[in-house]
Amino acid sequence: MTFHIITLFPEMFDSYLGESILKRASEAGYIDVKFYNPRDFSKDKHKSVDDKPYGGGPGMVMMIDPVLRAWEKAVSQNFISKIFSKEKKVKTYIFSPGGEKFTTHIAKHDAQEYTDIVLICGRYEGIDSRVKEITEAEELSIGDYVLTGGELPAMVFLDSVSRQIPGVLGKYESLEEERVSSHEMYTRPEHFEYKGKTYSVPEVLVSGHHKKIEEYKKSLK
Repeated sequence: MTFHIITLFPEMFDSYLGESILKRASEAGYIDVKFYNPRDFSKDKHKSVDDKPYGGGPGMVMMIDPVLRAWEKAVSQNFISKIFSKEKKVKTYIFSPGGEKFTTHIAKHDAQEYTDIVLICGRYEGIDSRVKEITEAEELSIGDYVLTGGELPAMVFLDSVSRQIPGVLGKYESLEEERVSSHEMYTRPEHFEYKGKTYSVPEVLVSGHHKKIEEYKKSLK
Protein backbone atom coordinates (compact mmCIF):
# COMPACT_ATOMS: atom_id res chain seq x y z
CA MET A 1 0.00 0.00 0.00
CA THR A 2 1.31 3.45 -0.92
CA PHE A 3 0.01 6.53 0.90
CA HIS A 4 0.42 9.84 -0.96
CA ILE A 5 0.07 12.69 1.54
CA ILE A 6 -0.48 16.26 0.37
CA THR A 7 0.46 18.55 3.25
CA LEU A 8 2.09 21.89 4.00
CA PHE A 9 3.86 20.29 6.98
CA PRO A 10 5.35 16.91 5.98
CA GLU A 11 7.83 17.12 8.86
CA MET A 12 4.95 16.58 11.29
CA PHE A 13 4.91 12.93 10.24
CA ASP A 14 8.61 12.25 10.92
CA SER A 15 8.41 11.05 14.51
CA TYR A 16 5.18 9.10 13.98
CA LEU A 17 6.50 7.21 10.97
CA GLY A 18 9.94 6.80 12.51
CA GLU A 19 8.83 4.66 15.44
CA SER A 20 7.27 1.31 16.27
CA ILE A 21 4.95 -0.62 13.95
CA LEU A 22 4.74 1.90 11.10
CA LYS A 23 8.51 2.17 10.92
CA ARG A 24 8.86 -1.62 10.71
CA ALA A 25 6.04 -1.82 8.17
CA SER A 26 7.79 0.74 5.99
CA GLU A 27 11.19 -0.91 6.28
CA ALA A 28 9.65 -4.28 5.40
CA GLY A 29 7.94 -2.82 2.34
CA TYR A 30 4.36 -3.36 3.48
CA ILE A 31 3.65 0.38 3.25
CA ASP A 32 5.24 3.31 1.48
CA VAL A 33 4.53 6.95 2.35
CA LYS A 34 5.20 9.78 -0.10
CA PHE A 35 4.76 13.50 0.57
CA TYR A 36 3.77 16.39 -1.69
CA ASN A 37 3.99 19.95 -0.36
CA PRO A 38 1.69 22.40 -2.21
CA ARG A 39 4.29 25.14 -1.71
CA ASP A 40 6.57 23.24 -4.07
CA PHE A 41 3.89 23.56 -6.76
CA SER A 42 3.05 27.25 -6.27
CA LYS A 43 3.73 29.41 -9.34
CA ASP A 44 4.57 32.74 -7.69
CA LYS A 45 7.88 33.75 -6.17
CA HIS A 46 6.41 33.88 -2.66
CA LYS A 47 5.24 30.25 -2.87
CA SER A 48 1.70 31.34 -1.94
CA VAL A 49 -0.77 28.59 -1.12
CA ASP A 50 -3.67 30.53 0.41
CA ASP A 51 -5.86 33.54 -0.35
CA LYS A 52 -8.93 35.39 0.93
CA PRO A 53 -12.26 33.60 0.39
CA TYR A 54 -14.75 34.89 -2.17
CA GLY A 55 -17.89 36.19 -0.50
CA GLY A 56 -15.98 37.34 2.55
CA GLY A 57 -15.47 35.60 5.86
CA PRO A 58 -12.65 35.05 8.34
CA GLY A 59 -9.32 33.41 7.64
CA MET A 60 -7.74 32.19 4.44
CA VAL A 61 -8.50 29.33 2.05
CA MET A 62 -5.98 27.00 0.41
CA MET A 63 -5.77 27.85 -3.28
CA ILE A 64 -6.84 25.38 -5.93
CA ASP A 65 -3.77 25.45 -8.20
CA PRO A 66 -0.95 24.39 -5.80
CA VAL A 67 -3.08 21.63 -4.24
CA LEU A 68 -4.26 20.37 -7.61
CA ARG A 69 -0.73 20.33 -9.00
CA ALA A 70 0.43 18.34 -5.97
CA TRP A 71 -2.40 15.87 -6.56
CA GLU A 72 -1.50 15.61 -10.26
CA LYS A 73 2.06 14.76 -9.23
CA ALA A 74 0.77 11.98 -7.00
CA VAL A 75 -1.25 10.56 -9.87
CA SER A 76 1.14 11.49 -12.69
CA GLN A 77 1.25 9.61 -16.00
CA ASN A 78 4.27 7.64 -14.84
CA PHE A 79 2.30 6.62 -11.76
CA ILE A 80 -0.79 5.84 -13.85
CA SER A 81 1.22 3.51 -16.10
CA LYS A 82 2.22 1.56 -13.02
CA ILE A 83 -1.41 1.40 -12.00
CA PHE A 84 -2.46 -0.21 -15.27
CA SER A 85 0.47 -2.61 -15.34
CA LYS A 86 -0.15 -3.83 -11.80
CA GLU A 87 -3.91 -3.34 -11.71
CA LYS A 88 -3.63 -0.77 -8.95
CA LYS A 89 -6.62 1.18 -7.68
CA VAL A 90 -6.37 4.71 -6.36
CA LYS A 91 -8.55 6.59 -3.85
CA THR A 92 -8.43 10.27 -2.85
CA TYR A 93 -9.63 11.67 0.47
CA ILE A 94 -9.90 15.18 1.88
CA PHE A 95 -10.18 15.50 5.66
CA SER A 96 -13.07 17.67 6.81
CA PRO A 97 -15.20 17.92 9.99
CA GLY A 98 -18.25 17.52 7.76
CA GLY A 99 -17.04 14.37 6.06
CA GLU A 100 -18.10 10.75 6.55
CA LYS A 101 -17.07 9.37 9.94
CA PHE A 102 -13.94 7.22 9.59
CA THR A 103 -14.38 3.70 11.00
CA THR A 104 -12.58 0.38 11.15
CA HIS A 105 -14.98 -0.82 8.46
CA ILE A 106 -13.63 1.84 6.08
CA ALA A 107 -10.06 0.96 7.04
CA LYS A 108 -10.64 -2.72 6.28
CA HIS A 109 -12.35 -1.96 2.98
CA ASP A 110 -9.65 0.43 1.77
CA ALA A 111 -6.81 -1.90 2.74
CA GLN A 112 -8.37 -4.61 0.61
CA GLU A 113 -9.71 -2.49 -2.25
CA TYR A 114 -6.95 0.04 -2.96
CA THR A 115 -3.19 -0.08 -3.42
CA ASP A 116 -2.67 3.70 -3.47
CA ILE A 117 -4.48 6.30 -1.37
CA VAL A 118 -4.06 10.07 -1.70
CA LEU A 119 -4.70 12.05 1.50
CA ILE A 120 -5.19 15.81 1.13
CA CYS A 121 -4.59 17.68 4.40
CA GLY A 122 -6.28 21.05 4.65
CA ARG A 123 -5.13 24.08 6.66
CA TYR A 124 -6.47 27.55 7.48
CA GLU A 125 -10.25 27.68 6.81
CA GLY A 126 -10.12 24.78 4.38
CA ILE A 127 -9.46 23.97 0.71
CA ASP A 128 -11.03 25.52 -2.38
CA SER A 129 -14.06 23.27 -3.00
CA ARG A 130 -13.15 22.82 -6.64
CA VAL A 131 -10.30 20.54 -5.58
CA LYS A 132 -12.83 18.03 -4.32
CA GLU A 133 -14.88 18.37 -7.49
CA ILE A 134 -11.95 17.88 -9.87
CA THR A 135 -10.22 15.06 -7.98
CA GLU A 136 -13.52 13.34 -7.09
CA ALA A 137 -12.21 13.05 -3.56
CA GLU A 138 -14.38 11.86 -0.70
CA GLU A 139 -14.45 13.77 2.57
CA LEU A 140 -13.55 11.99 5.81
CA SER A 141 -13.83 13.03 9.46
CA ILE A 142 -12.24 11.36 12.47
CA GLY A 143 -14.66 12.94 14.94
CA ASP A 144 -17.15 15.66 15.79
CA TYR A 145 -14.58 18.35 16.46
CA VAL A 146 -12.41 20.80 14.55
CA LEU A 147 -8.62 20.49 14.30
CA THR A 148 -6.00 22.95 13.07
CA GLY A 149 -5.24 20.85 10.02
CA GLY A 150 -5.62 17.49 8.33
CA GLU A 151 -2.29 16.07 9.41
CA LEU A 152 -3.52 14.39 12.61
CA PRO A 153 -6.48 12.77 10.81
CA ALA A 154 -4.05 11.59 8.13
CA MET A 155 -1.92 9.91 10.81
CA VAL A 156 -5.01 8.25 12.27
CA PHE A 157 -6.04 7.02 8.83
CA LEU A 158 -2.53 5.82 8.02
CA ASP A 159 -2.23 3.92 11.30
CA SER A 160 -5.67 2.31 11.11
CA VAL A 161 -5.44 1.22 7.46
CA SER A 162 -1.86 -0.02 7.81
CA ARG A 163 -2.93 -2.35 10.63
CA GLN A 164 -5.28 -4.08 8.19
CA ILE A 165 -2.53 -4.88 5.68
CA PRO A 166 -1.39 -8.53 5.98
CA GLY A 167 2.06 -8.78 7.55
CA VAL A 168 2.13 -5.36 9.22
CA LEU A 169 1.20 -6.74 12.67
CA GLY A 170 2.94 -10.06 12.17
CA LYS A 171 -0.13 -12.21 12.60
CA TYR A 172 -3.84 -11.76 12.01
CA GLU A 173 -4.64 -12.51 15.65
CA SER A 174 -2.80 -9.33 16.65
CA LEU A 175 -5.74 -7.28 15.42
CA GLU A 176 -7.73 -6.37 18.53
CA GLU A 177 -10.92 -6.18 16.50
CA GLU A 178 -10.50 -9.76 15.29
CA ARG A 179 -10.14 -11.41 18.67
CA VAL A 180 -12.28 -11.57 21.77
CA SER A 181 -11.19 -8.52 23.67
CA SER A 182 -12.65 -5.90 26.00
CA HIS A 183 -11.89 -2.45 27.31
CA GLU A 184 -10.73 -3.99 30.60
CA MET A 185 -7.31 -5.69 30.72
CA TYR A 186 -4.79 -6.71 33.37
CA THR A 187 -1.24 -7.97 33.78
CA ARG A 188 1.04 -8.87 36.71
CA PRO A 189 0.93 -8.56 39.66
CA GLU A 190 -2.33 -10.38 40.33
CA HIS A 191 -2.83 -8.41 43.56
CA PHE A 192 -1.74 -4.78 43.90
CA GLU A 193 -1.86 -2.79 47.12
CA TYR A 194 -2.33 0.95 47.08
CA LYS A 195 -2.89 3.10 50.20
CA GLY A 196 -4.05 0.17 52.27
CA LYS A 197 -6.42 -1.26 49.67
CA THR A 198 -5.88 -4.34 47.51
CA TYR A 199 -6.79 -4.27 43.83
CA SER A 200 -7.01 -7.74 42.26
CA VAL A 201 -7.36 -9.19 38.81
CA PRO A 202 -10.86 -10.69 38.26
CA GLU A 203 -10.78 -14.31 39.39
CA VAL A 204 -12.05 -15.68 36.08
CA LEU A 205 -9.04 -14.29 34.19
CA VAL A 206 -6.57 -16.27 36.28
CA SER A 207 -8.70 -19.42 36.37
CA GLY A 208 -7.27 -20.93 33.20
CA HIS A 209 -10.82 -21.76 32.05
CA HIS A 210 -10.70 -20.51 28.46
CA LYS A 211 -14.42 -20.77 27.73
CA LYS A 212 -15.35 -18.82 30.86
CA ILE A 213 -12.68 -16.22 30.09
CA GLU A 214 -14.08 -15.78 26.58
CA GLU A 215 -17.61 -15.42 27.93
CA TYR A 216 -16.40 -12.89 30.50
CA LYS A 217 -14.71 -10.75 27.84
CA LYS A 218 -17.79 -10.87 25.62
CA SER A 219 -19.94 -9.71 28.51
CA LEU A 220 -17.86 -6.55 28.83
CA LYS A 221 -18.24 -5.48 25.21
